[in-house]
Amino acid sequence: MKGFPDARPERWLGALSLIIISLISLGNVVTRYLTGGSFSFTEEFSVFLLVVLTFAGASVALRRNRHIRIGFLERALPGRWRSVLILFQALCGLTVLGLITWYGGKLAWQEYQWESLSPGLGLPQWWYLVWLPILSFAMVWRLVQQTRDRLNGGLDNDA
Repeated sequence: MKGFPDARPERWLGALSLIIISLISLGNVVTRYLTGGSFSFTEEFSVFLLVVLTFAGASVALRRNRHIRIGFLERALPGRWRSVLILFQALCGLTVLGLITWYGGKLAWQEYQWESLSPGLGLPQWWYLVWLPILSFAMVWRLVQQTRDRLNGGLDNDA
């Protein structure tokens, strides 16, 4: 897509997650139709992959300046005050994403130490949770990039 900043790792991760969700769901439907039973892992993996897809997609949206924002005040302010508002918005986003990264990492580490297992398949719970701090940190990085571009006029501030 020409004209959009890239977030290639997140795009690939999101696409891969969606493909895997589709394949295991299709496989489960076919198995249920043919045998009357279903695969036990599909729900657990689908929920996990949906979270990965959500965070990867949110990171791509950040990089492309596509998150919802009310731009009325931003457009009405003169240049200097617009920059202050953009920095305030970034600070708020960084605070929330920083907390998610910190506490998500803490939770994943605790699950690793406690050797907790997932309820459905008995896999280590940290396998699922480690993606939360990784992808929220990716969102922090994309927010920093987006803020820099918005301040330099590289992205449309009206979006």
